[in-house]
Amino acid sequence: MATASANPSLTKGHRRVILASSLGTVFEWYDFYLYGSLAAIIATHFFSSLPSGSAFVMALLTFAAGFAVRPFGAIVFGRLGDMIGRKYTFLVTIVIMGISTFLVGVLPTYASIGIAAPILLVLLRCLQGLALGGEYGGAATYVAEHAPQGKRGLYTSFIQTTATVGLFLSLLVILGVRTWLGEDDFKAWGWRVPFLISFLLLLVSVWIRMKLNESPLFQQMKAEGKHSKAPLTESFGNWSNGKIVLLALLGATAGQAVVWYAGQFYALFFLTQTLKVDAVTANLYIAAALAIATGGFILFGWLSDKIGRKPIIMAGCLLAAVTYFPIFKALTHYANPALEAAAQNSPAVVVADPKDCSFQFVPGELKGHVKFTNSCDIVKNLLNARSVTYTNEAAPAGTLASVRIGSTVIQSVAVAGMSADEAKAASAKLAADVTAAIDAAGYPAKADTSQMNKPMILLLLVILVLYVTMVYGPIAAWLVELFPTRIRYTSMSLPYHIGNGWFGGFLPTTAFALVLLTGNIYTGLWYPIVVALMTFVIGTLFLKETKDVDISK
Repeated sequence: MATASANPSLTKGHRRVILASSLGTVFEWYDFYLYGSLAAIIATHFFSSLPSGSAFVMALLTFAAGFAVRPFGAIVFGRLGDMIGRKYTFLVTIVIMGISTFLVGVLPTYASIGIAAPILLVLLRCLQGLALGGEYGGAATYVAEHAPQGKRGLYTSFIQTTATVGLFLSLLVILGVRTWLGEDDFKAWGWRVPFLISFLLLLVSVWIRMKLNESPLFQQMKAEGKHSKAPLTESFGNWSNGKIVLLALLGATAGQAVVWYAGQFYALFFLTQTLKVDAVTANLYIAAALAIATGGFILFGWLSDKIGRKPIIMAGCLLAAVTYFPIFKALTHYANPALEAAAQNSPAVVVADPKDCSFQFVPGELKGHVKFTNSCDIVKNLLNARSVTYTNEAAPAGTLASVRIGSTVIQSVAVAGMSADEAKAASAKLAADVTAAIDAAGYPAKADTSQMNKPMILLLLVILVLYVTMVYGPIAAWLVELFPTRIRYTSMSLPYHIGNGWFGGFLPTTAFALVLLTGNIYTGLWYPIVVALMTFVIGTLFLKETKDVDISK
């Protein structure tokens, strides 16, 4: 690509490539995240035959389906991209994403067509995941193959802003429509509007991308007859390239993914579910942090052209791993100081026979519908519902569980074998006693906005997003440079989407499960910390720096 190298300035053609690729990818992320933001409302329309909590869980599992199929989209569309070209492949992916999202907006509900409604919803969600699995690799490869030598980090960093900007855009559209229509109309039918808007975004994206030319490197390679006839076999069927794919997953994208999801999604979850900050306030904090720190993607992409991709990404993983505990504890201190004070002054201890305690992995919306019968499970469920951190103390076998909150000790109940009325009365009395003890100890039911240190909360969230920009800004350039042109689309897409779709996409669920397993609100942080440290070690030891690689080969 001698012409580009001789002219390293940002030309009109370069700007068009970056704008078209980035804008389309923003819209794809917008479409992808709409569902997650509206899962609670969607549950009431498509899983209405189930109890509300069970419906919400099914809606979340449908959301997860989009993450689960992303690697398969990477394989399918990566193969096409390496065989027929980058431009037409990611043109196809955006059409699939846009139409799937639009159809969610017009899909009849369970009340109209019965079981076909959730089945079609899952199908559309899977199509979204497949499309996203093909989009990112195509956009990143396309931009990188247009970039001058020494500018790939900067150019591809614009693609890296798209996931955050897409999330930001989805939050703004939902907030705007919700405010415009009012809560009742929005829940009844207005939730469809953000999905329907995606059709207009699709038309704009297709129009812009149709004006683009194919990647010059791919054109040259195809003209010379050097393009791959079997990219899957070449990418994963031989150890020399398969080893790089595996190292790229474990030594780059896995850590990048958990830092990305911890800094944005899990931080939001921690504020709302654990610290009991109301949803609107928490979303505004996250949106503000994104707005302030998103420029970091460009900054670190540019910097990676100067000092390398590897040191920036490894530093981001290490910083996140070392500081997550103090940052999230500081969030508790500044967002809900009453919760912190209560935990310090009146710690909770559950004393129970370990065999009486089960793993309470029950998402919050389902708690009211799951019936616990063991004395340990019943009392732990009450503590979890109020985000009361507790420790566990083993009791002799057969002992009825109890909870100590400060100096108050409350005996639990075992309702197995009781009549329905007896069980209901015993559970209600225990709930009243535990709630009274929790309240007396100063554990708040929700965060008090007047006690929040708003500047410090925002600062901490900005730091978390800056970590995101460190690990994510240079990652596209690094992945592109690790693989040869003939199999680049396929080879880079799979580790990226396994890392982000599986390691990252399931982070909130995994972290939440760890919290319920131990009773400590910070235990969930061990998941991103361990994965980030794994990536730091493997990436540092086994992956090479690539900023000076000639990707035309």
